[in-house]
Amino acid sequence: MPLEPLSQKDIEDRLAELPGWSLDGDRVARSYRLRSHFAAAAMVMHIARVQDELDHHSDLTLGYHSVSLTVNTHSVGGKVTERDFELARRVEELAAGHGAH
Repeated sequence: MPLEPLSQKDIEDRLAELPGWSLDGDRVARSYRLRSHFAAAAMVMHIARVQDELDHHSDLTLGYHSVSLTVNTHSVGGKVTERDFELARRVEELAAGHGAH
């Protein structure tokens, strides 16, 4: 089944299930604060592994004590799809293990 862009309502419904995530223009976005730069770097590496597993990649930014990501699906013209929320859910699952909030 080909990927389809989600409707605004579908996006809002999925965001309601992911506290901290928001719609930033045409991308789903989230920033995390961590206890140290090393913890943030470790989380980036963990996210990178998940992205490779899903074959779906975000714009991922490492800050001093922070990690930020934004994602949409390029193959449907840069729109938000279920794949973006699959990645967001996976990132949420691993964030707690890194002490991210």
